[in-house]
Amino acid sequence: MKAFVFPGQGAQYPGMGKNLYENSKEAKKLFNLANKILDFSITDIMFGEDIDALKKTSVTQPAIFLHSVILAQILGEKFQPDFVAGHSLGEFSALVSCGYLSFEDGLLLVKKRAQAMQKACEKTPSTMAAIIGLENKIVEKTCLEISEIVVPANYNCPGQLVISGSFEGIDKACAKLTELGARRAIKLSVDGAFHSSIMAPAQTELQDAINTIKFQKGICPIYQNVNALQTIDPIKIKENLIKQLTSPVLWMQIMESMVKDSLTQVIEVGPGKVLQGLFKKIDRTIETSSADLKF
Repeated sequence: MKAFVFPGQGAQYPGMGKNLYENSKEAKKLFNLANKILDFSITDIMFGEDIDALKKTSVTQPAIFLHSVILAQILGEKFQPDFVAGHSLGEFSALVSCGYLSFEDGLLLVKKRAQAMQKACEKTPSTMAAIIGLENKIVEKTCLEISEIVVPANYNCPGQLVISGSFEGIDKACAKLTELGARRAIKLSVDGAFHSSIMAPAQTELQDAINTIKFQKGICPIYQNVNALQTIDPIKIKENLIKQLTSPVLWMQIMESMVKDSLTQVIEVGPGKVLQGLFKKIDRTIETSSADLKF
């Protein structure tokens, strides 16, 4: 069984997508349409060298979405998944690539999601940290013992759990988890506490936007972040997308579910190779690769 997977925020890099734009008429058309939908020239930022501009949530998210979705589109017949999944933002890329959402509607939702998250970050300064080398249950228990906001946010793979919360909560958690034997506790360079209650105002805005969009049947099942279960039901997909902003990303559990469902091959669609590396930590026998086009 073959899975196509889509990366989330953090996979961006200067120059991303430029090769597609310059070598595919279809890609160029979609990038130019995106500039109109977004009301700014995202291609100038994506193809440029300003790393700080690309790191801004309201830019990063649509940039990664566009790179992933346009790449999937021009793969043509090479894009034949048995199932798909996307890490956080990548769930939107997966849904568009499989036909659950149109390109335009998907980009509008990502635009709204990114703007709403940016606002929530500015309203409540907060951050995230990666905890390396501890069992999940130790991290979970420690988060519960801290009075400030700090919660598990991304279950990436065994021994790697990202936490999310207030600056004070993250500082206390990092100190305590280091004492408990964490190999590393690394603060991440992000705008805010994604996948925590701090994102509640963004969730409300996104819910309003999602409820105005029509979802169709897709070409294959998608494993969703909030429950690590596969579905083809557009109604459940919408419900789970709304919950996603304040719920942890169960990526480790998604990978384990895929392996149980006879996964043999993973193809990462979009910038970077992070997801391939995570799959290798679950099962080294799985064949992993990046979606590739020879121009």
